[in-house]
Amino acid sequence: MPHDVSLIATISAGFGLALLLGFAATRLRMPPLVGYLLAGVMIGPATPGFVADLGLASQLAEIGVMLLMFGVGLHFSVNDLMAVRRIAVPGAIVQILVAVAFGMLTALLWGWSLGGALVFGLCLSVASTVVLLRALEGRGLLKSVNGQIAVGWLVVEDLVMVLVLVLLPAVASVLHSVDGGGAADLATEQIVRALAVTLLKVTAFIVLMLVVGRRVLPRLLWWVARTGSQELFTLGVVATAVGVAFGAAKLFDVSFALGAFFAGMMMRESEFSHRAADESLPLRDAFAVLFFVSVGMLFDPAVVWAQPLKVLAVVAIIMLGKTIAAVVLVLLFRYPLNTALTVGASLAQIGEFSFILAGLGVALGLMPAEGQSLVLAGALISIAANSTVFAALEPLQAWVRTRSALARRLDQRDDPLAQLPMSTDQALLAGQVVLVGYGRVGRRIAAVLREERIPYVVADENRERIDALRKDGIPAVSGDASTPEVLIQAHIARAAMLVIAVPDAVNVRKMVEIAQTLNPAIAVVLRSHNEEEADLLASESRAKVFLGERELAHGMSEYIRMSYRGVSSPVRL
Repeated sequence: MPHDVSLIATISAGFGLALLLGFAATRLRMPPLVGYLLAGVMIGPATPGFVADLGLASQLAEIGVMLLMFGVGLHFSVNDLMAVRRIAVPGAIVQILVAVAFGMLTALLWGWSLGGALVFGLCLSVASTVVLLRALEGRGLLKSVNGQIAVGWLVVEDLVMVLVLVLLPAVASVLHSVDGGGAADLATEQIVRALAVTLLKVTAFIVLMLVVGRRVLPRLLWWVARTGSQELFTLGVVATAVGVAFGAAKLFDVSFALGAFFAGMMMRESEFSHRAADESLPLRDAFAVLFFVSVGMLFDPAVVWAQPLKVLAVVAIIMLGKTIAAVVLVLLFRYPLNTALTVGASLAQIGEFSFILAGLGVALGLMPAEGQSLVLAGALISIAANSTVFAALEPLQAWVRTRSALARRLDQRDDPLAQLPMSTDQALLAGQVVLVGYGRVGRRIAAVLREERIPYVVADENRERIDALRKDGIPAVSGDASTPEVLIQAHIARAAMLVIAVPDAVNVRKMVEIAQTLNPAIAVVLRSHNEEEADLLASESRAKVFLGERELAHGMSEYIRMSYRGVSSPVRL
């Protein structure tokens, strides 16, 4: 047996403590990520007892970063981002600038250098996608419009931070020069030269991935999938993620994160992308745990009692400054108060990119080690409190609505897209179909209605979709169809049929109840993914309910019945 087992000791201690503390965190209704970070603190050099190998943990964390970013690339959807681009892109950029300004001003007041203040502000400006996705999933908000806006917002933040990770090493020497009192004109010249060289390398890498990687990586995945070996397929996915990330760093001097992100994006072009995401998920999760454990090892808990005011300032920027800025921005885009508060709660924490930036800032000598501990303290507190923030949204809105006329007005914004234009042909508003939801199912239904020349009105929460439909001359209203105002605007009282193309069992009942109250004779068509739920909806709402699996089996059976006799022949003895 070898005597040097530091790698095994680091992994076993990290996984073991992460399991125990992650389980304890979930029992306390906190994200397990809090437990992973605390596990790192316990085996780190700042606490007594067993101390894991920090060097090995850092290398394992790099693999975790690669696989995390690979997963982000696999799930990155340009279409999802484009659906909310009008609010997500400008909102995220302005919110990042506000948070960076808060962080920089605070750090400069503490006497930090300009470079350290900049990195510190960037660390506080970006929320954790992992924490957000799990919070939205736990509350059934992931597929809602509010959830889509929040996810799109964070995707933009992630893209900005990927660019920051690429550019920060290039400008580090310039920031050192400025902090050291170097000449401004020399600093400007160095910045331009450093940015030009870095952007040239990044552009070359991106072009190579778009031209070559986009064709080669999906084909490679197809070749491996043809072998029928599950372990080879998983190995191919992981080898691609780590290999592209390492090659990008060595050949183009870009970060591991950017290389892995583009590897995931190119893999998404493959028909096996969902399988790649599913089969690499356990390994990605395992190394993500090691990443958070290694981050916790760098945290010095003494900063909490040694610098309590600084910790309080960091938490205030994360949970108040960023949140208020996001809420104001969303309201300025004329979205209701509910959407603004959901997006604000989504951003009231920091996570994985903050850790990566903090580590890079310390490694480049820009930010003091104290800054990294402050960032980690802010992350621990904000992540632990995030579930409470989300849980408080609904009672907070109810409390504010009952006491504030302004809040009630903000919750029912005077949105021009919430009303049908006066120019709408009245012939289309009698005996029409009211189609709720214009997603993948709704679009196909609308296409059939157009072919059959059946008049219809679309009701959808996505304002960008409504705007696009109106430009095409299709009557459409924006808003939540489980509220009477939206269905009234769709002229439900004069409609022949209500078709609900969204799989939302709770709100579907409200929609049907409102529609049948306003129009007792209306026919109702619903969709469902659950057989028991489908039977319940059919009995409760006197509706025709289509179950996905049932309709698929029916269609396949009909095809088999109709075509079997044409391809079969009697067996002769």
